[in-house]
Amino acid sequence: MSDHGVAPVGPESSAGPARTVRPVPVFEPPYYAAVFTSVRTPGDNGYGATAERMSELVREIPGFLGEDFAASESGLRITVAYFRHEEGLKKWAANGEHREAQRRGRAEWYESYSLHVAKVERSHGFERGE
Repeated sequence: MSDHGVAPVGPESSAGPARTVRPVPVFEPPYYAAVFTSVRTPGDNGYGATAERMSELVREIPGFLGEDFAASESGLRITVAYFRHEEGLKKWAANGEHREAQRRGRAEWYESYSLHVAKVERSHGFERGE
C-alpha cells in the first residue's frame, strides 16, 4: 500500500487557517484496516502528485470506507485505510498504478516503511457537541 494520505492538517499556516480535522467515522465491525507507517526521503520527486492520485484511486475500490492520515514534525507519517472486506484490500494491493507507486516508493520516496493489516473486531468513537 502506498502512503496515499492527504497533506497533514495543523495550526494556521501560510496556506490559511487550519481545516476542521476529524477521524473517519466509526464503521460497523468487522472491517479491515491497513496501517502504512513511513519516513520519507528529502524532496518531492513526484511524490505529491502520486500520493494525490493514489488517494483518488483507492476510493474507486469496492469496499473502501475511508482513510486517516497524520504526520509528526519528526517526519513519521501514518496512513490508515479502511476496507469493508478483505477482497477490497486485495484489489488495492493488486492495482497496477498502486504497484508502480510502491515500486517508486522503495526506489525514491521512502527511507523506511511498515505495513500492518488488521481485522477490526471492535470500534467506537466520540465527538464533542458544539
